Amino acid sequence: MDLLLRIVGIITPVLVVSAFGYGYGRLRQPDMTWINRLLTDLLFPSLIFSAMASKDFHILEYTPLLLGSVAMILGSGGIAWLVARWLNYNPHAFVPSMMFSNVANMGLPLTLFAFGPDLLPAAVSMFMIFSLIHFTIGIRLCAPNADTKGILRSPMLWAMILGILMSLGGFILPAWLSSSLRLLGDAAIPLGLFALGVGFSTFRITNWSAGLVGAILCPVSGLLVAWPLVHFLPLTPAMRGLLILYAALPPAVMNYIFAERYHQDPGLVSAIVVGVNIASLFFIPVALSFAL
Repeated sequence: MDLLLRIVGIITPVLVVSAFGYGYGRLRQPDMTWINRLLTDLLFPSLIFSAMASKDFHILEYTPLLLGSVAMILGSGGIAWLVARWLNYNPHAFVPSMMFSNVANMGLPLTLFAFGPDLLPAAVSMFMIFSLIHFTIGIRLCAPNADTKGILRSPMLWAMILGILMSLGGFILPAWLSSSLRLLGDAAIPLGLFALGVGFSTFRITNWSAGLVGAILCPVSGLLVAWPLVHFLPLTPAMRGLLILYAALPPAVMNYIFAERYHQDPGLVSAIVVGVNIASLFFIPVALSFAL
């Protein structure tokens, strides 16, 4: 009973803030372009850099966790490719949706509520590796002829690079700058959840069968890949829990944005994103029960 109450306490704030965003989106239909740009250009980069440049962050400590993240991404993608061939789905739309989960808007808040701020740097490291692969290999999977040079202009990429250099070099930010960046980064988590809810309010689903397939396959494939990894890799108990939790996360909305931008069956991707997010109400508590 104590574990159940703890899981409910972890998930409830995420659902409530997202629900407020969904309700506001249905009521006002706001233009979220500048909010999403603010998140990707300033708030999330500030969160990444402030976490990675802190004196307690040592990126080499997270090497096994990063290796597990890469294996989980590639393993889920391999399973999804086989299923896409079997069900005759467009692999350029289906496979990335199974590989790249919502590690930012949902993963970081859940990490904070489930494990506390001490594990947030580890979660940021996973966010870093998911983002790097998504914005390079992921774009090419979605659109093989796409130009990925734009990633070099991404503030998130440079926040990652500078944060890694700070960590490896043992440099520490002045207290006033560290506090300022942390204050900006702290705003990313609630605003990201709210933006996620607003984004869902605009989706129109026409392919519910694909949504059902994705709702089952995405968390199951992630957990099937992650389960042996947590026993094979030299991870701390908290890191094992984090890998299990991230295996059950639903797809990132960015998958839909890429599918729409590159004309790769956005209707299929929207059904998957919505279907898996609904299913996550079951799978995330299950993952948390193993992770905690």
